[in-house]
Amino acid sequence: MTALPPPVCPGQPLTALAPMQDVTDLPFMRVIASAGPPDYFFTEFFRVHSQSRPERHILRSIDENDTGRPVFAQLIGEDLEHLSRTVAELLRHPLAGIDLNLGCPAPKVYRKNVGGGLLREPERIGEILRLLRAETPGLFTVKMRLGFEDTANFDRILDLVNLHGVDLLTVHGRTVRELYRSEVRYDYIARAVARVRCPVLANGNITSAEKAAEVLASTGAAGVMIGRHAIRNPWIFSQCRELFAGRPVPPVTLRQVRAYIGQLYEALADPAIPERARVGRMKKYLNFVGQSVDAEGAFVHEVRRAATESELFATCDAHLLSEPDRPFSLEPYPGVIARPNCETPAPGDGSSDSCAA
Repeated sequence: MTALPPPVCPGQPLTALAPMQDVTDLPFMRVIASAGPPDYFFTEFFRVHSQSRPERHILRSIDENDTGRPVFAQLIGEDLEHLSRTVAELLRHPLAGIDLNLGCPAPKVYRKNVGGGLLREPERIGEILRLLRAETPGLFTVKMRLGFEDTANFDRILDLVNLHGVDLLTVHGRTVRELYRSEVRYDYIARAVARVRCPVLANGNITSAEKAAEVLASTGAAGVMIGRHAIRNPWIFSQCRELFAGRPVPPVTLRQVRAYIGQLYEALADPAIPERARVGRMKKYLNFVGQSVDAEGAFVHEVRRAATESELFATCDAHLLSEPDRPFSLEPYPGVIARPNCETPAPGDGSSDSCAA
């Protein structure tokens, strides 16, 4: 088993930013890193099929990554020949390892029998794991859910993870059919920790540093992978490190949140895209940020109605700079619901197209 890159703070549990389609590109990684990077980044998934080539914009998040943290390239596909070809192409780039997506719950993905759809076919998963392990000289990792409709194949797939020498396993504690709506079954993550030989990252509804510590204590996992709640709170990884070190988590003010929104807008800005589209994309992120601005959901309600850049930032200023020193809630307010278009923007929590974790 190949050794994993060391964490930012040696001896602490691992942290990772979940791969989220249309979210975890290079600009977003840079913004997250400026607030305190995770130990590991994972790319949006590279689609693998007969006509595919590694997408250039995703390759940028590997080739031009200046965050100082390792980046794993995630693949989604089931054709052995083209998976082999894609791995060979990706290994020419400075990546930390290859990651296989076995969890994306978007219907347009699983209907092609990739991502979470493969959880219905352990035999096929075994063939893919065997191939990718043989084709990947360095780190080979997997991100999975508990199953497709149920957990009947869960232990069998964990045994395949052992058989084929996976170096790191991330488990999202829901089935594909449960999307992001159900409670996360952390007991199944603990079951994976007990059964597999590699380190396990716990994934699913890690809302804060305190929640991360609770999940680590209950599951015995080696670390946590965080998606949607890193969109809401980009300081979550540095907060985890503070808490893991036994120090208090420093508060975040609404002034800092306003600065984050401005930084994110500038990072994502593309002059070739019409203003309305730029604003629309930004609103997907603010859906999540707004979960910690006010308990009534007024910020989210108003920002969803903005059509121009000036309207968007007028709303931000009204809600965030009227009381700039007021604390930003470390946990999302329970009554404020983000409504992404899909699982990861829509920004989600860790999978793709809409896949979040």
